[in-house]
Amino acid sequence: MTVRKAVIPVAGFGTRFLPATLSVPKNALPVFDMPSIHFCVEEAARAGIEEIVFIVSKNQEAIPRYFEALPELERALEARGSVSTLDMVRRIGSLAKITCVAQTEQKGLGHAVLMARDAVGDEAFAVFLPDDVIWSERPTIGGMIEAHQRTGGFAVAVKEVADEAVPNLGIVDVGGESGRSPRIVGMVEKPSLEDAPSNLAIIGRYVLGAEIFETLENVEPGALGEVQLTDGIAAHLERPGVFGYRFEGEHHDVGTPLGMLKASIAAALKRDDLGDDLRAWMDGLRTAPRAAGF
Repeated sequence: MTVRKAVIPVAGFGTRFLPATLSVPKNALPVFDMPSIHFCVEEAARAGIEEIVFIVSKNQEAIPRYFEALPELERALEARGSVSTLDMVRRIGSLAKITCVAQTEQKGLGHAVLMARDAVGDEAFAVFLPDDVIWSERPTIGGMIEAHQRTGGFAVAVKEVADEAVPNLGIVDVGGESGRSPRIVGMVEKPSLEDAPSNLAIIGRYVLGAEIFETLENVEPGALGEVQLTDGIAAHLERPGVFGYRFEGEHHDVGTPLGMLKASIAAALKRDDLGDDLRAWMDGLRTAPRAAGF
C-alpha cells in the first residue's frame, strides 16, 4: 500500500529567529527565495504523496496560505506576460491537498504527530520536520516509502555526523549493520560521545504505521511533560521493526539562523543567473580588509 499522506508539524514558536518570528512563522522564512516549508511539500509531492496535514498553532495562517491558489495574482501575471512566474505560482498551488489541524498546547513532537490521528486514519504516513531541508535528485521520502514497503517496518532517515554534533542529536544503534536500510536496535536522545552507540543521527523524515498513534497516546511524557516521538518509535523496534534510511543528497538544518543563512547561500549558488555573481562577491569578502567593529 502506498503512502498518501504526510504530517508536517509547524506549530513551534520559532524563538531562535526572534524578532522576525513575531510576525512571520519560522517555516515561512525564506531559504533564499522560497519558504523552508516549500521544500518539504515539494519533496512529498515528488514522491507521490497527495495530502499534507499541517499541525499548526495560532498565527500560523501564512503556512497553508502559501499553498493556496491565487486567481487574482494569476490573472495579473498572465496580463503582464510573466509566463515563468505564472507557471511557478500555479505549480505551488497544486502541489498537494492541504489540511490543517490545530495544536492548542505544545507538548512535544510526539503530541504534535498524535494530533493528526483523525486526519491520517488507519494507514501508513510520512512525517517531515521542516527544519531539515534535503536536496536530492531522488526524493528522500520516496526512498523511505519504498523501504517501508519492502520491510513492513517504520523507516527513519539517518546520516553520519561529526563527533561534536552527536550530543545534540538523536542517535541510533544499528548493531554494526551496514547497507542503505539497516535495522535499528536502539535509539538514544542526545547521548554523550562516550555513550553513543554510533554516529548515525536521526534526520527529520519518518514513515510510520498507524499503530504509532495508539503508542503515542499511552507513552509516558518525558522532560517538561512533552511526548517524544522517538519514545513512541522505540516501542516498535521489535514489531513491526524500525529501519534506518541512509539518504543521498545535500542536507541543511535550517532550524537556526546560521543554518538558514548557509542554506540560502547554497541555494543561490545553484542558480545559473546568480551563482557566478555571488561567488565573485564572496571572493571579494575574503580578500577585503575587515572593517572596524566587525
